Amino acid sequence: MTTDGFTDPRPVYTRATAQAAALISAVRPEDLTRPTPCTEFDVRGLLSHIVGGSRRIAVVGEGGDGMAVEPIAGDVEDDGWGAAYDEIRNRVLKAWESDERMTSAVRVPWGEVPGHAALSGYVMEIVTHTWDLAEALGHPHELDPELAEFALTTARTVLPDSRPRDTATPFAPRTRAPENAGPYEELAAWLGRTPLDHA
Repeated sequence: MTTDGFTDPRPVYTRATAQAAALISAVRPEDLTRPTPCTEFDVRGLLSHIVGGSRRIAVVGEGGDGMAVEPIAGDVEDDGWGAAYDEIRNRVLKAWESDERMTSAVRVPWGEVPGHAALSGYVMEIVTHTWDLAEALGHPHELDPELAEFALTTARTVLPDSRPRDTATPFAPRTRAPENAGPYEELAAWLGRTPLDHA
């Protein structure tokens, strides 16, 4: 859906968070110490970042100062990640319902941008972290390639090759995608991820 010259990211975000929720619900307590391609996080840390980051997005959409929200959720029990994410993603969807929110300026970690650009960035983030989690869990569900294509387009816009990736950038330098890579592998490579070795 295109609105006044930009692609409305809300339907894509809704699908992306539904996909993430389905995968998070598959996590068992014994999975929480598994490594992920997001090298600073094991599965527990990644889930904490996903839930905490979503709290930040909710506050931004509600008109508050998202930068005051630490993108970490340290208050979730080992068997409560599915419920915690369902609760916060529903809050985010409600916070971003307004068409006015799409064009008004909001403050996010990468600067002050229109709401549609901010939410597109968060689509990129949740789709990437969903792939991180899928890698950690051995890909129990097939992932929607259209979501990765949207996220990859956003990633190439906000993190072009011309932009250096330094300590202020939460993504590592690009890696080379394997030959015949699908959109998730291309997205992961663009954002500096390396697939886990499941051998």
